[in-house]
Amino acid sequence: MTNKGKLIIFSAPSGSGKTTIVKSLLDKDFNLEFSISATTRSPRGEEKHGNDYYFLSPDEFRQKISLGELLEWEEVYTDKYYGTLKSEVERITSKGNNIIFDVDVVGGLNIKKMYGDRAVSIFIQPPSIEELEKRLTGRGTDTKETIKQRLNKAEEEISYAKDFDQIVVNDNLEKAIKETENILNSFLNA
Repeated sequence: MTNKGKLIIFSAPSGSGKTTIVKSLLDKDFNLEFSISATTRSPRGEEKHGNDYYFLSPDEFRQKISLGELLEWEEVYTDKYYGTLKSEVERITSKGNNIIFDVDVVGGLNIKKMYGDRAVSIFIQPPSIEELEKRLTGRGTDTKETIKQRLNKAEEEISYAKDFDQIVVNDNLEKAIKETENILNSFLNA
């Protein structure tokens, strides 16, 4: 019988530093493999299909929903879908690797419900909405309208933080990375 890996779920408002923290953990010795999410948004910067995300058209995404090929999904904005392909989870767990998810709050909580004690859910919280706005503006990848949408969404997402197993406030990146490493050490060695 294959020793199935554990699940580590990260969720956060856009711009909280979640992706940076996740990438730093992947470089550590936690036997982690990244679960690549599917999305209908366009690639940003150097992002590549099959490496950072599976970039799908809204019609392709809706077809995968109707075929039951997604573990979880959400339409975050009109025609802007994010989700986790079941095939990703099966691909990674069958090797006995631990899976790390970088997902929307609703998706993260749904995965946690499905896997219970085999998963830990971690919410990366920005120090404030003002700081989040500064970070989003500073990255220079989004329009003012998109930033406004992300900030409105962030306020809603922060209201879910209490439902996660752990909350890490990212007011200092090094400290937040260390804190998540400690959470992983405790969870994976339990």
